[in-house]
Amino acid sequence: MIHQYNDDGESSQLEAFGQGESLLHDPTYLEELEDRLHFYVEECDYLQGFQILCDLNNGFSGVGAKVTELLHDEYSGRGILTWGLTPVIDNVGVSWKNFYRLMNTVLGIVHLSSHSSLFCPLSLNGSLGLKPEAPVTLPYVHYDASLNFHSSAILATAMDTFSVPYRLHSSQFSMVQLADAFNSSGRKVVAAGAAVPFPIAYGQSLPDALCSYQLAVPWTPLSSCGEQKDSCCFAQSVVLRGIGKENHISNLPPGSQPKSALHVCETGEEVLGSYLHARCPGTFSTSYLLQGPCKVLAPYPQFFSALLNKQGFLLDKLPGCTTAVESIPVLTALQSSPTLHSALYSLYKELHRVDVRRWASFFSAGIELYDFQEALHELRTLSQCYKTSSELDESEDEAD
Repeated sequence: MIHQYNDDGESSQLEAFGQGESLLHDPTYLEELEDRLHFYVEECDYLQGFQILCDLNNGFSGVGAKVTELLHDEYSGRGILTWGLTPVIDNVGVSWKNFYRLMNTVLGIVHLSSHSSLFCPLSLNGSLGLKPEAPVTLPYVHYDASLNFHSSAILATAMDTFSVPYRLHSSQFSMVQLADAFNSSGRKVVAAGAAVPFPIAYGQSLPDALCSYQLAVPWTPLSSCGEQKDSCCFAQSVVLRGIGKENHISNLPPGSQPKSALHVCETGEEVLGSYLHARCPGTFSTSYLLQGPCKVLAPYPQFFSALLNKQGFLLDKLPGCTTAVESIPVLTALQSSPTLHSALYSLYKELHRVDVRRWASFFSAGIELYDFQEALHELRTLSQCYKTSSELDESEDEAD
């Protein structure tokens, strides 16, 4: 607990990266953190690693950076998966607060990714720049973007599904192995996407549901990187939950012609794996298919479309009376994707073209101007890891 800053209000906010970093230089906070950490580590029978949830937009970005550095130094070889969170941003024009937010975000991405096994930004914002784009839309969820209660429910649902591959006893991969599958060639940042809920009709087979997504991916981006222009990616981990085993494959009548290659698969795992291979040939893909759905009982917000039944499956028409949704099928994807090049590079360009010395109060909190410029350079280098072409864009030449 940090008592010297307010959670809300206009004064005494933890609003700069340097303020957060300096908190972990205070022996009081550092000793408490280490004591709690050691207590829980000693309780573990088998420590895979750590998950860190950290705000990117404020001073907690600096707190998270120091915590990941501490874990990286003390628990070398353990996995550190960090999720950088940003609330939905009101597009009220460029101001000093927007520049603070962007500088915190850049420093957070660079420092958190450097000390983590894998780093994933999570947000419902269309982008994280000075002028953020409108929040993403989910076809069967009518959420209020201004309510953190709504946006956090969506992101928590996605996170609960993302993390399945290393949380189950039956998992083939540990946290470290999953991270290693992604972060070759310096690619330690991944983009997230989710279908909350995964749109499938009651009684429909998984091959039929996936065949309806020939031209577009079935998930919505949740990392503020924009829509993926093509199916190309370097590596991906996809999890689908909530589809009963009786609907995993297509039960074709004898002698009938299959609609697609998916309809001749003999297991649900083959269906999902074949779909991913067809969309992203040559990409390293891991896929997990779980029958258990995601529970959305109270206090989970009831912001779902009336076209969903109690189990979250699509209905043909609006029912006479609505019932509360109790569970939903969910599809998630973590991808090392070329979209991260443009997303990271755009953040670099926005700060590279301005004189950040105008915000002297940001640097008075403990970050040196040289260190910030070095972080900008590292962000640009990180973005280059996701380029698919060896040719420089004109925009990059101009930025230089």
